[in-house]
Amino acid sequence: MALSKVDLANQVENQLPQSLVADNVNFRNIIINGDMSIAQRGTSQSSVTTTGYYTCDRWNWIADYGTVTLSQDTDVPTGQGFATSFKADVTTAGTEASGGYVLVRQRIEGQNLQYLKKGTASAESLTASFWIKSTKTGTYICELFDVDNNRQISKSYTVDTTNTWEKKTITFAGDTTGAFGNDNGGSLFLNLYLSAGTDYTSGTLNTSWAASVNVNRVVGQVNAQDNASNNIYFTGVQLEAGTSASDFEFLPYDVNLQRCQRYFVQYGENIDGAAAANIGIGQWYSASEVVYNVYAPVSMRTKPTMTTPTVVNKYRFHKAGTYTDTDDAGVISDAGNQILAIYKSGLSGGTGGQATFVVLQQGGGAKIQFSSEL
Repeated sequence: MALSKVDLANQVENQLPQSLVADNVNFRNIIINGDMSIAQRGTSQSSVTTTGYYTCDRWNWIADYGTVTLSQDTDVPTGQGFATSFKADVTTAGTEASGGYVLVRQRIEGQNLQYLKKGTASAESLTASFWIKSTKTGTYICELFDVDNNRQISKSYTVDTTNTWEKKTITFAGDTTGAFGNDNGGSLFLNLYLSAGTDYTSGTLNTSWAASVNVNRVVGQVNAQDNASNNIYFTGVQLEAGTSASDFEFLPYDVNLQRCQRYFVQYGENIDGAAAANIGIGQWYSASEVVYNVYAPVSMRTKPTMTTPTVVNKYRFHKAGTYTDTDDAGVISDAGNQILAIYKSGLSGGTGGQATFVVLQQGGGAKIQFSSEL
């Protein structure tokens, strides 16, 4: 007798480890790359003075002052299953201005948040949990910021012991005012503050959802950026619906990578251990112009922007048994969310209509980056 779909589903569930069934492991973590395992841009960036995405994917460094080295580090809590962490190492303290702040942020699409029912009487609570290690003890602020409705809520937590991994759990009530947009825009920020000036600390900490008032957002925050000997680590960052924290949701590396590639894709030398990277195919448009396609591994959030460094003769355009080397890969001429058409001019010796394939040569830092970050 054939099993019904319901019976088959129950049979599969009964064969799963009970820890998985009980915890309902189905992408419950709203945060992407919370274990800091993906770092497409590289594992270290020194002399960072400005806001940007640097090492661990999806984690935006926001800074108005000071200089740091950012890295994907192997210092992790013992026995918790983590292999990597995000590290910010202060190299120049800088001066904390009244309107300045330093924080680590993840931006989250509104269409991924609809099940939280924000803006209704049934709005879900959210619980953040993470591991932190810092040389600076004292009070820190974790904030949820609703970009769509300019609303926010902040909670404080304490780093008790210097240079020691500590797990923190923070619960935020559901917000019955202001729905998240059901689109691919950045609707919610998770902000982990490291310091803030008086424009953000001189009021009363806002621990309930309300319209954003800057002076009430980061009250009590220590200045973890005030000394060149300071450093701070984060890993195991999780944000989930409910009033309690579950164990960190580890995802397979390939799944985590693909989730990150929705926002950023990098092609460079030594991809998959190869001496050079074949990254696109196309045709010679004329003797000096090539149009070629690069295929992103997943559909990106939006039509991406393209950046490519100038590297002498490291971008190779093949033609009829030979090739032309040049210093850059060209520019986007047209793109959807996954098929990216690139135009390159200033070449020589081609024949219009002939096929080509494009190679990033080993050595010298040849690479192409596509970004659709929030």
